[in-house]
Amino acid sequence: MFSIHGVTGQTFRGSLEHLIQVPGAFAARHARGIHREGDELGAEFELVRRRVSDEQDHDPRYARAAAAYAKSLHPETHRESVRHAYQVMGRSVLTLRVEDTVEAAWHRLMARGVRQAPVLDPARGVVGMVSERELLTVLDLVGKTPTGGLERQVREVMASPVICADPVTDIRRIARVLLETGLTALPVVDEAGRLAGIVSRGDILRAVLSDPPLSLWI
Repeated sequence: MFSIHGVTGQTFRGSLEHLIQVPGAFAARHARGIHREGDELGAEFELVRRRVSDEQDHDPRYARAAAAYAKSLHPETHRESVRHAYQVMGRSVLTLRVEDTVEAAWHRLMARGVRQAPVLDPARGVVGMVSERELLTVLDLVGKTPTGGLERQVREVMASPVICADPVTDIRRIARVLLETGLTALPVVDEAGRLAGIVSRGDILRAVLSDPPLSLWI
């Protein structure tokens, strides 16, 4: 389940299918799907792959090597599969306030080593997201030192409204939203609209690489 939060509060709550229909929610599409492994390399690669595959099928040495490799793999264990936002989200979230200056926001992002942060309003909760990209629209840098526009407030440059996810949202659906919108992270909010965490592209990639099994079926 997804929701959209802005300076007027929550304006949408619904499934991915309904989110897609919200005007402006998916403003950019950056990924081109590849239906089969090798499609991106052209027909020549496909011919070579078939020839190599045929040779492997008739080579007993390949069969022995494959069997030895299979035995070396760790045995499967029964662990909880990773499927939901709460299982991968970052819980120690850097947040900014609407009245913070862009200079303060820049220094806080740099100090934490993150590229974006949710923006909170005391009365409304999450109202936007601000990233290096938004800050650099008003800041000039001399080396790593920001100059110019330092006293402007975060409310003037933040991206708002912002798409948020529920803690139990399927991370495959979050991945789709990130790809379709070009965003690098989504805030995670609970049923009361309180910030619970944030899911970034890096969090999803780490889940793919971790020990617990990750269900990737579509």
